[in-house]
Amino acid sequence: MPIASIIPVKTFSKAKTRLGLSQEKTEQLCKIMLDEVLSAISQSKIDKTVIISRDERAFEIAKKYNAVQIYEETENGVNSAVSLAEKYLLENNFETSIVFPQDIPLITSYDIDELIKYRKNPQLVVVPSRKFDGTNALLRSPINIMETHYDEDSYKIHLTTAKSRNIPTTFALIRRIMWDIDDITDVEFILSNIEKPELVNKIRNTLE
Repeated sequence: MPIASIIPVKTFSKAKTRLGLSQEKTEQLCKIMLDEVLSAISQSKIDKTVIISRDERAFEIAKKYNAVQIYEETENGVNSAVSLAEKYLLENNFETSIVFPQDIPLITSYDIDELIKYRKNPQLVVVPSRKFDGTNALLRSPINIMETHYDEDSYKIHLTTAKSRNIPTTFALIRRIMWDIDDITDVEFILSNIEKPELVNKIRNTLE
C-alpha cells in the first residue's frame, strides 16, 4: 500500500513568533527544521512527500527531496492545507498518509518506520506533542478515514472523534517525534542533544 507524508508549511516569516527571535533568525531556523524533517522522511519507507505552502523557500528545500509542491493561494490553517494534499493523494491512488509538522527536527527515519509498523487498514495512529496539546504525527489509512482537527488540543479531538466513529486507533508515544519547537526552552533542549550534532551546530550558528 503506497504511503505519503504531508507537511503543511507556514510562511517562514510568520512562523514561530513565540521564539522571540529576529525575522532573519526565525526564517533560517524554519529552513533548518524543514530540511531536517524532509531528510529523515527521504530515508524512510514513505513513498512520496507533499509540501503545502506559500513560501518559495520551502519549495526550494522540497525540490532537494523530490517532494510534490502544492501552492496555497491563502493560508487558511493546517486543516485546509492538509485537505489540498489529500485531494492530490486520493487522485493518485495513495492508501495511507502521515501528517507531520515542520518543527520536529529530532525526527529520524527509524522513528518514521516504527510509526509505519502500526499501520493497518482501517487505522488511525496519533503521536502527540510532548506537552500533549497537539498532534505531531497523524497516520490515516485510508487517507479519508477521518478529517483532521488541528489547532487547539488536536490530539484529544483526533482521539475522541475516532472513538465516536469506531475507527481503530493507536496512541503512539515516539519520543523524537513528540519533541517540537515552540519556545526558546525547546531550542535550548535541542542544543543539548547529542544524537544530531550537525543539527545542533546549524542551529547554534543561526542563533549567534
